[in-house]
Amino acid sequence: MGEGYVTVVSLRTPISEAEIRQLRVNDTLYVSGTVITARDQAHRRALEYAEKNIALPLSFEGLTVFHCGPVMRKEGDRWVVVAAGPTTSTRMEAVEPEFIRRFKPRVIVGKGGMGDKTARAMAECGAVYGAFTGGAAVLAANAVKCVVDVVWLDLGMPEAMWVLEVEEFGPLVVAIDSFEGNLFRDVAVNARQGRQRVFRELGL
Repeated sequence: MGEGYVTVVSLRTPISEAEIRQLRVNDTLYVSGTVITARDQAHRRALEYAEKNIALPLSFEGLTVFHCGPVMRKEGDRWVVVAAGPTTSTRMEAVEPEFIRRFKPRVIVGKGGMGDKTARAMAECGAVYGAFTGGAAVLAANAVKCVVDVVWLDLGMPEAMWVLEVEEFGPLVVAIDSFEGNLFRDVAVNARQGRQRVFRELGL
């Protein structure tokens, strides 16, 4: 499309590598199907289980992993999502590359972006990072149709893995694509170059 147009894509889990390879930085993505919340402790426990050849209670392959510590409420025998705002993803940078290589999720969702090591893992395996707007926790919760399961609740509500069935979860901005395109890196480089240009013009 011409300059100024935004490509909007809707995908349903399980998402294939071929579908992911069609996405580029700045595309807008909506996901339907299964989303699993996972933060620091869940990432580390999953990798520890894999290292010890202990079977995981679920599979991440082809699914969306959401860096999120949701607020949940129990209503009778079911859980309801009250709010589901994104967690700052750089907290997971130390473990995300190995997590992607081992478990093959296709979409990682959070806020603030991730580093070059994660971007390389995404390029190798066929995954993308979808940036979700911070402060829009209720918007995310509204996309959840039901809570399918909760795993590792012993870690606490925010750190447990919540298995969510969602419909048109988003909008997510593709901030890291499967070709190492990285919106956050590009913005930082452009800002640095612009600052240097201003300093030169001011004679500083």
